[in-house]
Amino acid sequence: MILSGKRRLGARILKAASSGLRLSILKLLFDRGPLSYTEIMNNLKLSPNKDAGRFAYHLKLLLSMDLIKPDVESKKYMLTDLGKSVVEFAGSLEESAFRKRMLVRTSRLAIERFDRNKIAESLTREAGVPIDLAQKIARETEDRLQKLDTKYLTAPLIREFVNAILIERGLEEYRHKLTRLGLPVYDVTQLIKSMGSSLSNVETILVAAGNKVVEEYTLLNILPRDISDAHLSGALNLENLACWILKLSGFLHDLRFFFKRGLIFRGHYSGFFLTNPPKSFRAALNLTADILKLASAEISYEQGVDFFNIFLAPFIRGLSKDEIKENLTYFISSVSLTVPVGISIGIETKIPRFLAESKALGPDGDITGIYGDYAEESSILATLLLETFNALGESKPIFSPSVIIKVRPEMLTGNEEEHILYEAHKLAVYGLPYFVNPSINGNGASYMATGQKFSANWKGDWELDIIRVGYIGDVTVNLPRAFYESKGDRKAFFENIYDLTEKSLRALEIKYLTLKQRAREGLLPFMIQGGLRDPYCMLENSLSLLSPVGLNETVQLMTKKAIYEGDEPLKLAEEISLYMQRIIDEYSRSREIRCALSLTPNVESSRRMATLDIERYGLAETNVSGGREKPYYSDINAIAQNADLPLEKFLSIEEKLSAIFDGSNLVKIPVRAETDPEQLLSTTKKIVSKFSIPLFTYNMPLTYCDICRKTFLGDYIKCPSCGSANAITKFIRESARYKPA
Repeated sequence: MILSGKRRLGARILKAASSGLRLSILKLLFDRGPLSYTEIMNNLKLSPNKDAGRFAYHLKLLLSMDLIKPDVESKKYMLTDLGKSVVEFAGSLEESAFRKRMLVRTSRLAIERFDRNKIAESLTREAGVPIDLAQKIARETEDRLQKLDTKYLTAPLIREFVNAILIERGLEEYRHKLTRLGLPVYDVTQLIKSMGSSLSNVETILVAAGNKVVEEYTLLNILPRDISDAHLSGALNLENLACWILKLSGFLHDLRFFFKRGLIFRGHYSGFFLTNPPKSFRAALNLTADILKLASAEISYEQGVDFFNIFLAPFIRGLSKDEIKENLTYFISSVSLTVPVGISIGIETKIPRFLAESKALGPDGDITGIYGDYAEESSILATLLLETFNALGESKPIFSPSVIIKVRPEMLTGNEEEHILYEAHKLAVYGLPYFVNPSINGNGASYMATGQKFSANWKGDWELDIIRVGYIGDVTVNLPRAFYESKGDRKAFFENIYDLTEKSLRALEIKYLTLKQRAREGLLPFMIQGGLRDPYCMLENSLSLLSPVGLNETVQLMTKKAIYEGDEPLKLAEEISLYMQRIIDEYSRSREIRCALSLTPNVESSRRMATLDIERYGLAETNVSGGREKPYYSDINAIAQNADLPLEKFLSIEEKLSAIFDGSNLVKIPVRAETDPEQLLSTTKKIVSKFSIPLFTYNMPLTYCDICRKTFLGDYIKCPSCGSANAITKFIRESARYKPA
């Protein structure tokens, strides 16, 4: 009798739970806890007018079977222990049936039976969700998945359901941590097509897809929300975001480090790599090429090799000029083809005082006097290097490695130095060299072709400040956005500048600290060779840059005049720049992080910012260059394109701003197609003697013919020599380096 009574009671309990509505009520109370009469109806999407009677009947039946009970104080219904057991039993039945029916394609490329517990484990492990809450979300996810009519589930699909439930429950913080990184199928298809049309190789596709994932990871999990939002909205632009937490943007090498000890390197692909100090000029160049190739895995943008002709001078004694040029030809061709990032080679036309007394390293790493003993060899090597570049440039322009030539005022009257300068300006016809006036920095400075400047102004020692140091990264600040948001209020405008500058500096500090962590983890093996106590790369002395964009457009908005149209706009440009510089200086001192103001923003970032501003405020409310189709914000160099602006006036403006933008400022001087090397040399002498312009280059469109294998100054629609219209390639310099138009 007792057994049959239990069976009858069990049957009645199962019957009470057999209704879909009653079971939904039980599950709802199990997941959400105590709810009122109205809350239960609303959650189940029942109508108070149409469904009230039916709902009351089902609720009364659950009460009579002791599956739920009322709470007199809160006036809410809650599950009894029996009700909880029924929900758990029903869940076990459903799960058992569901597992047999549903398969999951997992992210580890396996097919498994569905298991709700794995969802709960993932929520706890990845997002830190409390275990009780994780189990409730996992159960609700299972309930929703059961309603799908699909042959199999995928891990991304399950994650989408989980994220939707988290959003519905207002658990945005957990959803943020659980976001899946990756590309939709359509985006990957389009990526492959676009890379194919641009003649890229398959490796480029893999890199591009991987970059997207790392970009999303950085925005979601590394950067604070306010910085990520500022980047996404176009108020800021973090250059090369895919490498923000992985690589230096640039680095200045010291060849003496390797000439003394050889190359000892442990890397994933190379295993253990060891070479002895070079014995000959050829071996020294081969070692330099190896250094650039290996380092490119840890650098995203630019590598510099300063004092190139001085450090290599001890290796050329006894060699003929033909031998030297042959080795240089092989070196230039090799690194141009095999090093995927830009290369800047610095040439000194006179051995600077701070280097002349330094010990010279020659074959086998031996000390062979001081570098001041090799003035003649250094001059010969500089000349032959430029002659080699000119010979290679006759058949096709070479844009990397670039040559940076330091033009000291005292060399403008010497015969040998004049010859070096003339060779450099013959090369300028191909757009390759960059010119430096080193007299502006008495303690020395190193430059990259992309504009970055490293002065001995951080530790006060050239060996600590201008070599073996990196260029950490660059953040671009949208100055016009700061003005648009201020609605014309001057005080609000400067407050917005402060806010954007502070966010930029925090982003740069995060990158600096993250790279230090990467080094400790051993993920930058080339940069930390020598050990963490004395690594090759001195990260603590490396430079971070902040680059405003749209300074001229902002000044126009505020004064109705361009920077070059009077004293008032120029003074405003200086005021804005100096204000940002003060913020940067204060941050650098307080955080002990080397930061500087830059004026070489990336053209792609300026286009992105201008486009987003047009979308946000409308074309009528914005001030952009380039029009609606190709909008951009100009850097200060762009004003040189104004045909009515004399060169000397342009240079005088640049001179004032160069003193403020101490971190990076490349002046691109436009020249006409008919310009010859003598005219360019004359202009260089004028700039060096009359203006404090640290770094400049000559800018003109170039046209290359594949048939003639010649480069022509100017923008031609067909080859000036053979007349071919289909075999030409046009090159323009939008940023620091030339690229196909």
